[in-house]
Amino acid sequence: MKNINPLGMFDEHFLLERLTKLKDPLVKLEAHIEWKIFAPILDVVFNKPENRSNAGRPPFDRVMMFKILILQSLYNVSDDQMEFQITDRLSFKRFLGLKSSDRVPDSKTLWKFRETLVQEEIVEALFYRFNQELDDQGIFAKTGQIVDASFVEVPRQRNTREENKEIKAGKTPDAWKEKPHKLRQKDVDARWVKKNKLLFYGYKNHIKVDKDTKLISTYTVSSASVHDSQELEALIDREDRGQKLYADSAYTGQDDSIDWCDMISEVHEKGVRNHPLTDEQKTSNRLKSTFRARVEHIFGYMTNSMDAMHICTIGILRAAAKIGLTNLTYNMMRCVQLKKKIYPIIG
Repeated sequence: MKNINPLGMFDEHFLLERLTKLKDPLVKLEAHIEWKIFAPILDVVFNKPENRSNAGRPPFDRVMMFKILILQSLYNVSDDQMEFQITDRLSFKRFLGLKSSDRVPDSKTLWKFRETLVQEEIVEALFYRFNQELDDQGIFAKTGQIVDASFVEVPRQRNTREENKEIKAGKTPDAWKEKPHKLRQKDVDARWVKKNKLLFYGYKNHIKVDKDTKLISTYTVSSASVHDSQELEALIDREDRGQKLYADSAYTGQDDSIDWCDMISEVHEKGVRNHPLTDEQKTSNRLKSTFRARVEHIFGYMTNSMDAMHICTIGILRAAAKIGLTNLTYNMMRCVQLKKKIYPIIG
C-alpha cells in the first residue's frame, strides 16, 4: 500500500490560496454577508427550555449551523452528504470558519438543528431579517414588482384512489392510523396537478420579485393544486403602492386586490372564446413580457444552479422551510451578483 503523506504546515494555506484564485464562490458569499444579523433570531429559538440541552458536548455555533443549511440549499445535498463534504472540502471548512482539526457536525446534529427551525416555523423570519437589512440600505429598487409561481416536486406517493379521496377530504386513511411508521412516510399536504399535459406532485413556490434587482421580496408556499392567483393577496400589500405589477394571464381577474394596494396593473390580458385578443392587446402583452420574463431568470437559477425544484421532504411545514431556505439562498447569491457597495452587508 502506498504511503499517503499528510498535508504539510503550509500546504493547506497554499491550497486555499489556489481555491481563491479559481474563484471559489463561497469566498464572496462569506465576505458579502454579515451573518451575525441572524444570531438574535436563532438565539431566541435555541434558548427555549425545550430546545436546550446541557447533555454531551457543547453545542455547535448556531450561525455556523445556519450557514450549513445555506450550503445545503446552494448545492442540494443530503445531511449525510453534507457531513462528508464538510469533512472533505477545504472550501466548505473555510466558509464555515472550521480548521482541519475541528469537529464537524454529523448528519443527525444537522437534521435536529433544521427540524427545530421547521417546528418553530422560523425560516420565514430569517428570510425577512435579511430582506429588512437590504431594505434599510436601500437596495430594493421598488420601481415595479413581478409575481409568479413554480412547482416544487416531492417524492410521489403511491396511494390508492380511495386513500387519495380521503386525503383530499382532510381525513387520514384508517389503514395508515394502524401503522404509525407508514403514516410518517406519507405526505398528506402535497397535491397532484396537471399543467400542459404534464403531471406534478408537491407544492408551489409563489414569489414576488423586485423588478430591477430581481431580489425576492416576499413569498408564500402552497400545495401544487392551488391556483397562482389565489396567493396574490398574500404577496402584495400597501407598501407596494404606486408600483407596477407584472404577471402572466393566470392572475387575470385580481383587479380588486391590485387596486386595494394602489398598484398599477400590468397583468397580461387573456383572450376568451369568441373574444380573441386584439392586435393592440397582443402588442401590449409583448411589452409587458419584457419585464415579466425576468422572474424566469430566478426560477432558472433555482432549477439549473441549485437543483431546487425537487425536494425530499414530507408535509407542508418541512416543504415551506426548505423552499424558504431556497429563496433566502437565492437572494444572498443575487445580492453578491448585484455588486453594490452596501454596508454592513456587502463590503
